Amino acid sequence: MEPMAITHVLAVAPVRDIEQSVAWYERLFGRPADLRPMPGLADWHLAVGGWLHVFQDPERAGATLVNFAVEDLDKETAALAERGLVLGPVQPGAGGTARFAAIEDPDGNRVTLIENPAG
Repeated sequence: MEPMAITHVLAVAPVRDIEQSVAWYERLFGRPADLRPMPGLADWHLAVGGWLHVFQDPERAGATLVNFAVEDLDKETAALAERGLVLGPVQPGAGGTARFAAIEDPDGNRVTLIENPAG
């Protein structure tokens, strides 16, 4: 059997109010969306082959978990605080090498930043 040939991973955060959420994610990422391809959708291209879609879907809003690996959690935490977003407490990961902290968007979708120095 031949494996599936995947070229991109597209995470989706369903939200109730697209414009409110786009403004929040702009603060989170420190920049506007890369694309607004249609009403109710905003795309951020965050890494080679890794995108986040913020999609207006009130029935599913608030139930998503999205994890982003970052190089320096302390640096990102400080940058977010400057933009008015405060992460929850930094927690140790399993094995003592990873650390993570989370925040929720206006609908309750959880966004977790994870630092893993061991790679």
